[in-house]
Amino acid sequence: MGILLIFAFISGLVTIFAPCIWPLLPIILSSTTTGGHRKPLGITLGIMLSFGILTLTISYIVRIIPFDPNVLRYVAVVVIGFLGLALIIPKLSGMLETYVSRLSGKLNVGNQTQSTGFQAGFITGLALGVVWTPCAGPILATIATLAATQAVSLNVILITLTYILGVGIPLFIFATAGSTLFTKSRFLSKYTGRIQQVFGVIMILTALSIATNYDKVLQAKLLDIFPSYSSFITKLESNSAVKTQLDALKGNKTTSSSNSGKNSLFNENTTAPEFICITKWLNTNQPLTIKELKGKVVLVDFWTYTCINCIRTLPHVTGWYDKYKDQGFIVIGVHTPEFEFEKDTKNVQNAIKQYNIHYPVPQDNAFATWNNFNNQFWPAEYLIDANGVIRRTHFGEGKYDETEQAIQALLKEAGKQVDGAIDNMPDQTPKTQNSPETYLGSKRMQYLTQVGRAGNGTQTFQLDPQVERNHFSFGGEWNITDEQAVAGKNAVIDYNFTSSKVYLVLRPGSNPAAKVKVFLDGKVIDATIAGKDVQNGIITVDTDRLYNIVDLKDKADNHILKLEFQNPGVEAFAFTFG
Repeated sequence: MGILLIFAFISGLVTIFAPCIWPLLPIILSSTTTGGHRKPLGITLGIMLSFGILTLTISYIVRIIPFDPNVLRYVAVVVIGFLGLALIIPKLSGMLETYVSRLSGKLNVGNQTQSTGFQAGFITGLALGVVWTPCAGPILATIATLAATQAVSLNVILITLTYILGVGIPLFIFATAGSTLFTKSRFLSKYTGRIQQVFGVIMILTALSIATNYDKVLQAKLLDIFPSYSSFITKLESNSAVKTQLDALKGNKTTSSSNSGKNSLFNENTTAPEFICITKWLNTNQPLTIKELKGKVVLVDFWTYTCINCIRTLPHVTGWYDKYKDQGFIVIGVHTPEFEFEKDTKNVQNAIKQYNIHYPVPQDNAFATWNNFNNQFWPAEYLIDANGVIRRTHFGEGKYDETEQAIQALLKEAGKQVDGAIDNMPDQTPKTQNSPETYLGSKRMQYLTQVGRAGNGTQTFQLDPQVERNHFSFGGEWNITDEQAVAGKNAVIDYNFTSSKVYLVLRPGSNPAAKVKVFLDGKVIDATIAGKDVQNGIITVDTDRLYNIVDLKDKADNHILKLEFQNPGVEAFAFTFG
């Protein structure tokens, strides 16, 4: 525990150098241009308090009082914007200081000087703590996971407080230095009014960027420019001592097994964690637990229904279940959504029907079970023996024969008679180097480089600087949100891709039968090479799912795809290739 506290404190200290905090520093600096000498302390404590409380308790609060947590973010935006406006308009600033002073007097929290300093700074800090998202390493990621799964313990609280203390010290020094600079410098004191107005504009622009989620895009770009910080913090927190204590904090335990290492098919030897915080169980009459499933061989398959890699895996997984279910084998298909609309139970049920899934499917909408397994991938398979020990893991597609051999071996260990024949179902894993999976929402577009913006508003993005042919562009009007790009007037996407098949996750929005026209190399796509979801060159977007747009019959080559969105409001999430 002591090692975790030390590293949490160090991680908090170096956060001042993190690109994720840089957009907040101008606001902190601007807030110190007015007010008393205790304002830096108020700003620092406000950030520490609001960030700490929200990190540890937001999942509990939302459960007790259901509301959209984004409301807090918008309240913070209003506060920051108003404080910026107060810096621009001196009379408004005077009125604000007078009001805060009177309020402080009524509450008996100090004299006027303190209220115009500490209290005003504290309000600013509270707002900043709500909107700040740090660049999380393994320690903070574990804290966030346990808080999200409502597994906050005294140790988690201590680690969080230690991290926040580490964050607060350099922030206080920075805020104090700024305050001293503006109040003591004879040169700057001549221009105090102008400096305050400039910083006021900066605060308002920052508030607007937070309201439009552009702050996340900015953070992502800064991480791209300075990638060394993320690698540094991960390396700092990934030593064996920290990793061991984080595993203990999450309740993960390593066990021994006499069968471990005897078969190259097996690469794991850890106790299987439980399914936790499941939203809904589908294809079963009651919730299941790892403990209740002991005696059976269990394959836990993490998937989501718009992931093409998962879709190509499903025929093998469903085949294994149907083949071995009467011999003590069960599949638990943990559906963990990549996009918000994938949390919809009806959508998941439609996918279960479409892909002939007969085994239990728990909806892991909060990523609680995903995090409990320390999972990072779609698809991911965890093969568990009859004693509840994970014996094999496999991430991604392929190696289906090895997985089936491992299933047979564990069934034989459990005393079952198994036919050694292996299914010869074709492996659809792409063998060529395709264009990369491409997200169209701002949150996951950070690996792209914007290489041009035309006068008509078209934005072009480079996907791989090493390969000129890999790029796409938006044309017409688009609203880019965290997860998706929402088509507006004359919306177009052009994609210079290399692949045999092209897929796109689409959602109809308000139009239940929205149309998207498909062009390939400048012509309406021919029926012989159109994907199964294209009829007469048109995609009819009627449900939230993955659409097959192009099928070149395994002839991977470079082509130019153009999509014309006939109806505003259609939501595009991500391209995948096969």
